[in-house]
Amino acid sequence: MARAQSTDVERSLGRRMRGAAGLAALAGLAWVARDVPAALGGRLSGARAERAARSPQFREGTFHNQAGTRTMVAEPGRNLVRELIFGKQKRRPTAPVPLLRSSAGGPEATDTTAELNIVWYGHASTLIEIEGRRVLLDPVWSERCSPSGLVGPRRLHEPPVGIDELPPLDAILISHDHYDHLDMPTVRALLAGQSAPFLVPLGVGAHLDRWGVPAERIIELDWSESHRVAGLEITATAAQHFSGRGLRRDGTLWSSWVVAGARRKVFYTGDSGYFDGYAAIGAEHGPFDVTLMQIGAYDRAWPTIHMFPEEAVDAHLDLRGGLFVPVHWATFNLALHDWSEPVDRLWAEAKARDVRLAVPRPGERVVVDEPPAVDGWWQSVA
Repeated sequence: MARAQSTDVERSLGRRMRGAAGLAALAGLAWVARDVPAALGGRLSGARAERAARSPQFREGTFHNQAGTRTMVAEPGRNLVRELIFGKQKRRPTAPVPLLRSSAGGPEATDTTAELNIVWYGHASTLIEIEGRRVLLDPVWSERCSPSGLVGPRRLHEPPVGIDELPPLDAILISHDHYDHLDMPTVRALLAGQSAPFLVPLGVGAHLDRWGVPAERIIELDWSESHRVAGLEITATAAQHFSGRGLRRDGTLWSSWVVAGARRKVFYTGDSGYFDGYAAIGAEHGPFDVTLMQIGAYDRAWPTIHMFPEEAVDAHLDLRGGLFVPVHWATFNLALHDWSEPVDRLWAEAKARDVRLAVPRPGERVVVDEPPAVDGWWQSVA
């Protein structure tokens, strides 16, 4: 009888412990997920929604590309999920990606007005040093490009510098609201540590507003609209892509960017498929001393929203670009191609078409007038 009572007590205790463990696990998940609703961002309302409705790009409640595009193209017999799980692509480097910290936008940067430098931090996050001013593009310093710290694409290399090590900035540009280009923790860190305004496409200000960015630091632009900051003329230009941080698509605009000083000009694609808008941008705003071109995360299943490397060379030439610096590769695994395939294909195409190319390591400063020779550094870690 005593043994039976003891067993009942043990079972009861076990149930309570399992219940406590389950509650603790749920509490832990709730703690980790506490920022997910905020990370999803804001929604257009009030004056912001009224302004969006007046945009030539906005109709029937959403933003649109200049030409009709499909995000996904069905391929008979192809199973993307199976390929994602069982595909033979080498989608990660086999050794650590080399990082450079000594020239990553630190205090040794010069303020010479004739200087034009590019510091690529990984993926699309890039610093433009132009005529003594500094412009940061699509900064993402988080471990994952996701609304959650538990799931989503994880970094393949660390940021070469801490976000608190960035030099004083004059402007922060956001191309669109996807998580690998617009990151809530990074925005909040820049809000606290910098005083620069955020220049964003129409509607993206709703996300910043929800995250505590004051209205005076948010500049929203439609395509072909410009804003002067710190002596620079910054213009939002067309791109061919889409937007969305949750289930709703295209509630905010996407763009490329022109950064122009008194003598030097830089173009940044953001995310985009190849389209004839590049030739129009080149005719109106070019030539450019340097173009920062998206080369990764492409696939034949979504050919209209991300350029293949060869198309990026076409776009660079359409833009009347000088030096080509590739971005949007190496940091997050967002497609099915090999990790190093984008830059291998780019290097071959650039040589075939006599395009000046620089492929920096993350954190390496490229002096546009004296770029380093391409040395194939990625091949030793691919």
